[in-house]
Amino acid sequence: MAVPKRKTSKQKTRSRRAHHAIGKPNLAPCKNCGSFIMPHRVCPTCGWYKDRIVLEPRSGSASA
Repeated sequence: MAVPKRKTSKQKTRSRRAHHAIGKPNLAPCKNCGSFIMPHRVCPTCGWYKDRIVLEPRSGSASA
């Protein structure tokens, strides 16, 4: 069984993890209301998806 000869330094570990960052989300404007949404998802503001209403739009503030 293989065993490391030396301790892996912080620099080596962090350099290896340089590609593990989380990317920013892609946002596209809603075709109906213009608010920014993630692609392939229902607009939470107006409830539209692919040129039709899928959800009832939210009215007012949410009651907790």
